[in-house]
This record gives sequence, C-alpha cells and structure tokens, in this order.
Amino acid sequence: MIRIGNASGFYGDRLSAMREQLEGGELDVLTGDYLAELTMLILGRDRMKDSSLGYAKTFLRQMEDCLALALDKGVKIVVNAGGLNPEGLARKLGAKVGYVTGDDLKARFPEALTANAYLGAWEIAECLDQGAQVVVTGRVTDASLVVGPAAAHFGWARDDWDRLAGATVAGHVLECGTQATGGNYSFFTEIDVTRPGFPIAEIEADGSCLITKHDGTGGAVTVDTVTAQLLYEIGAPEYLGPDVTTHFDTIRLDAHERGVRISGTRGSPPPGTLKVCLNTLGGFRNSTTFVLTGLDVQQKADLVRRQLHDAIGEDGLTWTLARTDQHDAATEEQASALLHVTIKTADPKRAKGFSRAAIELALASYPGFHVTAPPGDGTPFGVYQAAYVNRDEVSAKAVLL
Repeated sequence: MIRIGNASGFYGDRLSAMREQLEGGELDVLTGDYLAELTMLILGRDRMKDSSLGYAKTFLRQMEDCLALALDKGVKIVVNAGGLNPEGLARKLGAKVGYVTGDDLKARFPEALTANAYLGAWEIAECLDQGAQVVVTGRVTDASLVVGPAAAHFGWARDDWDRLAGATVAGHVLECGTQATGGNYSFFTEIDVTRPGFPIAEIEADGSCLITKHDGTGGAVTVDTVTAQLLYEIGAPEYLGPDVTTHFDTIRLDAHERGVRISGTRGSPPPGTLKVCLNTLGGFRNSTTFVLTGLDVQQKADLVRRQLHDAIGEDGLTWTLARTDQHDAATEEQASALLHVTIKTADPKRAKGFSRAAIELALASYPGFHVTAPPGDGTPFGVYQAAYVNRDEVSAKAVLL
C-alpha cells in the first residue's frame, strides 16, 4: 500500500494544510493541485511582469515552512505548482528535486498568452524512480499527481489499464482537497464542515484504494461525499486522460469504518491526442454597482442605463438588476435593489473612462444615488479555450537537479 495525501485543491487553498497533513499521521506522498485554467492566466500575467516567475508562490512559502519536516518524516512531495516555470521553482527548493517539462506549446500557438498540454504521470514516476524527494510539474492532469507516485511505487507498466484507472479515480477524488471530505457538499447540514480535513488515498497494488483522512480532523469521508466529488467535472462515463481512459461506470464504492473503499474500476488505452489549455488576453474589464433605494426602482435603473449609454456607448456593457428590495421594508438596505454593470472592451482608455462616466452621475441621476464602491481603472481579462494535439507532437521530459 502507498498512502498519498492532498494538501491543496487550488492556488489560494489553506496555507496551513501542508503542515496539518504532515503532522497529522502517516503518509508516503503528499500532493498538491495548484493549477486551474484561470490560474494559468494569472501565472502568465506574472511572467509578463517578471520572467523569473510563473509558479505558485504560496507553495514556496509552504516549503520554507515544511520541507525539513517532510524530509524528516520521509514524505515525498509531488505538486503541479511549477505552473509555467517548473524549473524556476525547482531551483529554489533545497532538496533532491525533480521537475517535469515539455507541456509548454506556446511556439505552436503564438497568439496565446499561455498554451500548455495536459501531461500525464510517467515523467513524475521517472523523477521518483531517480530518487527525487520533491517533484514539481507544470500543467499535468490533476489525477496524474497521484497516478505517478502509485505507478512508481508498484512498478506498473504503461498498459496496466485497470490499475492506472483505479489510481486515476483516487487522484480525481483527492484533487479538490476538502471537496471530498464535505466541502461544497449539498447535504452539509448532516456533517460538521466547520474545518474539514484534507483527504488521503491508501492505494493498493491492484489500483483499488481506501479514501480516508487523518484522525481528529473535521468533515467526513462517506459514500455520498466521495460520490459528489467523483461527479465533479465529469461528462461521459469514459473519462479521457493522458495515462488511461477510465470507465467511471465501473467504479464500486463501499462504506468502510475509516472512510470509503473504491474498487472494480476498469481502464482502457488513452486517446491519441492531448488536451491543450489556451489562454489569450481578451481585453479590459471594469464594473460598478448602483444602489437603487425606495420607489420607482425600474425607472431609476432605466435612467442610469440611458445616461451611461450616452456617456460611453452601449458596446460591451452588461447589466443585471438584482431585485433585493422588499415591500414596506424596515431598513434602507432592505428597501434597496442592486444594479450591476460591467464593461468589457479592447480599449483600456474606455475601461478607465467607464469609472469617470459612472461617478459623474452622482448629482445628475436618480434620487439617493450611490454605489457600493467606486470603480477602478479596469483590469485585463483572459479568454480560455481548449485545443488538441497529437501525442507525438509533445515531448515531455523528467529532469533531476
């Protein structure tokens, strides 16, 4: 058996989770997922300002606090916190570090700010086989952070489809951290989710696993919480990945005194293509919210629309009137509706001019004019889309420092 824990489900997750997982009980490997499509855009903007950046800076803070503890306990760390610059992050860590490269396809998609293929588990496994204590990757599939250590530990072959599929399921359960232990759970009133613990998968040689958590931590691992996470971001039962196609309609869940046992998962060969995460800069966004209090809410909203349209034009404006007001309200807040307006434009001057135009209405619009907060100068926004490339067009590589 190999015990693989999770300490991060996104860039910005609980900073103390790594120490909690390391101190809470026995682990062999601790993983962390820091990347989402939006995160790649954020890291891309970081690199525009400083080419030495492009990785999850919070992971570096966690390593400053916890690396010595992990090494003392013999726990290996496997994370995708390298983002757009896994080598740059790896070189800042003081241990035997491996990193995975080859996902960057910007040369193939020059119009994109970021272009990264979703790599798989085998380069992670290679780093671990070479003795890495910490493995840093860029864009790999979330589940591969778990599949790689399991494949290295058991010596699985690349065509051990059922075993790889079982580990993929374990990785899919772990990837969102506390979402598997009661976070965002529809029936949250049935369990204590004040501070849910992070999940652990105890994976066996056949790919089956026990999903559990450290004793004394909050939340719960039940068939229902695990089912909720299994269905997260799932379409067809054939879950396509770079390592294996996992057949989610073969998964068996059984309650266990320490959590949930997962078994029976079947796998088949992966597709011949890899998914690519593309982010481009879409322009600039700005927004504000007008508070409409008292009578004639719709007429007040119509007046503001006309005035702002006249000032900056209608193109790129999106309006939403939230009728939060109540009849015969006891307080001003209960008597108020919210008129949200957002602008998206390719022109940064127009995004900034939106703020001026909105505030210039202060003494020239509806009675009781005010906004929830003054608008700023506007910020860039990105546009995500997926692309696909043949597997032989991507050359992944494991590097040991």
